[in-house]
Amino acid sequence: MAQPIRVEFEGALYHLTARGNERRAIFRSDADRNLFLEALGQCAGEFGALVHAFCLMPNHYHLVLETPKANLSQTIGWLQTTYTIRFNRRHRHSGHLFQGRFKAHLVEADSYAMELLRSIHLNPVRPRDKTVLIASDRWEALQSFAWSSHRAYAGLAEKPLWLCTDWLSFFDSRRSEARRQYLQFIRTGFEQVLEAPWEKLRGGLVLGGEEFWEKVKTLVAGKPGNEELFWVRREHRVDVAAKRVAELLAQTEDERVKVWIRVRPGGERKVDVARSLGHRHGSSVLQVLKRLEAKAAEDPKLRR
Repeated sequence: MAQPIRVEFEGALYHLTARGNERRAIFRSDADRNLFLEALGQCAGEFGALVHAFCLMPNHYHLVLETPKANLSQTIGWLQTTYTIRFNRRHRHSGHLFQGRFKAHLVEADSYAMELLRSIHLNPVRPRDKTVLIASDRWEALQSFAWSSHRAYAGLAEKPLWLCTDWLSFFDSRRSEARRQYLQFIRTGFEQVLEAPWEKLRGGLVLGGEEFWEKVKTLVAGKPGNEELFWVRREHRVDVAAKRVAELLAQTEDERVKVWIRVRPGGERKVDVARSLGHRHGSSVLQVLKRLEAKAAEDPKLRR
């Protein structure tokens, strides 16, 4: 099986995540979380990486990391190996801690910084079912959660020396006003269905606009072996799927079914489909999909 694509260039920005082996906990206590953050701080200093955000969940972590030196694999490889050794030593454990290779999504900061921060920082209070609203009474739980960069962005806790909060400038040039607007933006994630940024990935790899996407495709095209083959096959599948979707759309007059075709087999982002229909948010499309699929469960003709 081909390895996940790793596109590395100076100044690249990534959303990174890794889960525990067999989905087991990678943090058993606050002492473990502090151990990971200590290793993360050392990693940032050793490899010159900029940590823009983090969130530690029981069996996985999220990081937003910038690599001025184009050294992602080396950086995260050191972080996970170092933490695994320290974790195993502390718990008198042996073997792998993380499940496979870490996932890395390339991100265009100007377009997605705010949305990415909100999605990562809401993880501790988000229901397991991502279609369920985050209850407003979970706000205090978020404000008190100590194991993400949220409190540092909000000015509720001292910022670690290795954490870069320059992304506050996306909210306002004045620090106090930026924090106020940041908190207001985070609050908008409550009592509504938020579309995760990962819904907008291009090619399963890139969170960004068309120009950024073309740049990444050019970089990947020059990579040898399995990675390039994997990419070419993915692109071919996308072309074939697009033709099939066009055929299916031509076969129905039902606007709900057309929405379903565009999102499910077509792979279009719900937010893009919603906007093409005159709506602001992808949640309207999500509701169409849920109602249609519920009806299809009882209607064989519709299901077929």
